[in-house]
Amino acid sequence: MKKLISALTLSFILFTCTNSLSAQELRSSSGSSTGKIESDGTIRNGSGSSVGKIDNDGTVRNSSGSSIGKIDNDGTIRNGSGSSIGKVDNDGTVRNDSGSSIGKIDDDGTVRNGSGSSIGSASGVPKTWAAIVFFFFTF
Repeated sequence: MKKLISALTLSFILFTCTNSLSAQELRSSSGSSTGKIESDGTIRNGSGSSVGKIDNDGTVRNSSGSSIGKIDNDGTIRNGSGSSIGKVDNDGTVRNDSGSSIGKIDDDGTVRNGSGSSIGSASGVPKTWAAIVFFFFTF
């Protein structure tokens, strides 16, 4: 019995780790796949080509590996020069540099524009990463 419980526990851990490390699809408002964000922060377009990356420290890089911005721990999004260009609030509201709401990332990953209309989804992706991809940087 003890071996069965250990085996089940190990299976659950492996299943959980495997699922949490998978790439997360980025989808348009119509549901079509437009790319993905891999667990290491690599951003791929719909063809599978790497178009950028978000490093563990929040640095945002283009496909050449050059830094083009950064996400601070408080949700502030900075351009390559270090100037603030926006912020993602804890509730998922995306604001431009003057503080105006330009969109929102819902808890289920739905990405909404400033009018509240769905423009895509990024479920399973941190809200700051979704904001980077949909609102601030074009890779």
